[in-house]
Amino acid sequence: MTDPRWRLPAEWEPQAAVLIAWPHAGTDWTERLAAVETTYVALASAVTRFQPLIVVVADAALRAHVQAQLHGGGADLSRVRFVELPYDDTWLRDSGPITLVDGAGGFRLTDFRFTGWGGKFSAAQDDALITGLVQAGVFGHAMHKRIDWALEGGGIESDGAGTVLTTWKCLHQRHPEQSRESMDAILRDGLHADRVLWLDHGYLEGDDTDAHIDTLARFAPGERIVFQACDDAADHHHDELQRMGQELAALRTADGRPYRLHPLPWAKPILDEGRRLAASYANYLIVNGAVLVPAYGDAADAEAARIIGSAHPGREVVQVPCRPLIWQNGSLHCVTMQLPAGIA
Repeated sequence: MTDPRWRLPAEWEPQAAVLIAWPHAGTDWTERLAAVETTYVALASAVTRFQPLIVVVADAALRAHVQAQLHGGGADLSRVRFVELPYDDTWLRDSGPITLVDGAGGFRLTDFRFTGWGGKFSAAQDDALITGLVQAGVFGHAMHKRIDWALEGGGIESDGAGTVLTTWKCLHQRHPEQSRESMDAILRDGLHADRVLWLDHGYLEGDDTDAHIDTLARFAPGERIVFQACDDAADHHHDELQRMGQELAALRTADGRPYRLHPLPWAKPILDEGRRLAASYANYLIVNGAVLVPAYGDAADAEAARIIGSAHPGREVVQVPCRPLIWQNGSLHCVTMQLPAGIA
């Protein structure tokens, strides 16, 4: 039996900071570095309006460059902390810590193995990132627990009350030899969850995470689920996302009630040299007092922001231009990791 004190908080609970890693010429952003930096500056400026931001940089030269970028972009530099560490890429949702809390001021940095999304990309430096951050003193006296099992933060959603939501497609790709029952037990044990809800449907073309849940469906306060829908019957995503919506409608809360569902609008196809990009509105970030929503320059941006705001009442809605991010197959939530209040 797991220790009942520990739990994985919901993203809408109070936060200490947001953690990001800055793109540079040694990452996969090289070809379009200037473009993606505009998104990172907008993201940093938005986060620091509400709370601290921890920025991982590769070296002192990059730190100086980023400071100048943030100063020019209007970020509150008094809320920015820099940490110099090596990293392969900038998707900290997946290589950053999944932090458990115990209700008495204790924190556990759950450090699952990061394999570059099932071995698609080199990931040795990213897999060591949490250890580097611990050694740099970023997390104070938090416990650090390594778990030798592949899992990315974007592959799970927590309601903060013992329920985790995930997708079979992703976890089966990472662990094809394991049954759903065995993976269910590992998730419940590692995350101190009471139950795991699985989705069998849902995907986005241009997403190389094998259907991370944070591109598809998100828990929200008040037993809500916000999810990426598709109302275009001619689009090849339509049937699969319709089936995912049906699965979500069939889910029940821990006390047996249906969730309140908030379907998100569907952006028109965004192509890059003929390749379709995964423009998910579900990939938003919650911070203290606000929700940061991806914008893609599409007519659906405003409606997506309105719906996400309605699912997170009392928070300011801030749109962040994310079209440069989806060139590398992720979006706003994918490049960030929130840290619970009190840890940093």
